[in-house]
Amino acid sequence: MLFKTKITCAIATVACLCLSAASSRNSAQQIAGNSLKSRMGFQQQEKPSPTPQKEQKDDDGTVHDDDVVRVDTDLTNIVFSALDQQRRFVTTLKKEDIRVLEDGKEQEIFTFVRQTELPLSLAILVDCSISEERTLPVEKEAASAFVDAVLRPNKDEVAVLTFTGEATLELGLTGSTTRVRRALDKIEFVPPSGYIGGGVITGTPPISDQGQRIAGSTAIWDAIWVTADEVLSETSDKTRRAIILLTDGDDTSSRKKIEDAIQMAIKADTVVYSIGIGDSFYRGVRDGILRKVSEKTGGRAFFPRNEEDLRNAFAQIQMELRSQYLVAYAPTNKSRDNSFRKIQIDLANPGLQHEKLKLSYRQGYFAKGPATGGRSGGGKRP
Repeated sequence: MLFKTKITCAIATVACLCLSAASSRNSAQQIAGNSLKSRMGFQQQEKPSPTPQKEQKDDDGTVHDDDVVRVDTDLTNIVFSALDQQRRFVTTLKKEDIRVLEDGKEQEIFTFVRQTELPLSLAILVDCSISEERTLPVEKEAASAFVDAVLRPNKDEVAVLTFTGEATLELGLTGSTTRVRRALDKIEFVPPSGYIGGGVITGTPPISDQGQRIAGSTAIWDAIWVTADEVLSETSDKTRRAIILLTDGDDTSSRKKIEDAIQMAIKADTVVYSIGIGDSFYRGVRDGILRKVSEKTGGRAFFPRNEEDLRNAFAQIQMELRSQYLVAYAPTNKSRDNSFRKIQIDLANPGLQHEKLKLSYRQGYFAKGPATGGRSGGGKRP
């Protein structure tokens, strides 16, 4: 199980099971991975349910409502952002400025709009392993400021998770800024048995002490996988999903591979924003690894050198979430064979090509078959 539970139940009778389920709804939670979906009932009342409204556009094409009108023809929806060489967001692109390719074949664009008001479903995923011991306080402070700035009551929702060798759901999705700040404030480094500071662990935990071995390890890819699959995938398809990952990128114990984490994030339409941070006393930040997981899912990676850089990283993420474009097209490949389709967005405007804009977007999707249900990489025709 990828999630662990903070609730100990004596399973004796059906009545005990019922009492156990009721108590789990009222506790600060650590959830058993394979049964997380069935145990998240206590979070449901906290989750805002955005109601779709009629689309309204400004003259510049900006969409200010939660969603666009949908009919029955399936489209693939791709969200992207554009940065210039000074890392400023470009918000003036038009449909004719880009072209979209799927598996190398150009696609006809049906919809091109700039979205600034779509509801957000975010998961803040915090590495609490030994290498984060000294940086954890500033991470918590910056994350709290980010939540204060980005969370809109009754519209957005945030979950808080921590991980070492296992991921722990500290707070399920909620629209309450107060509850999120409280959950972040409670996060702390818990030293494994034999830890004497400075990254040094003396002695060897008993073979049976699985908990201590987990506490002394780091499973980043497991944490991303289970967050995308069991927390964010259950949110409304009218929200924008993202993981804010704070870690040094040094995975030591995941059962999943990085490719598994990337694929699960793509299947759940979840973008990963990585903030590479850790104690330089250890092996440093694995920037290449973190760039890979972010860029493959349509996000970006940041590598702050000080507290100001850390705050700026969160500010950049906030701006990007509000400065994105939605492109929708009907794939020329009509097969629903669960295959991966590679997506490429190019600048078609020669004038913009000289400006060397950087486009960020997820690099593909899985064409889900009709029997699998779920979203086929997008939504319906706007």
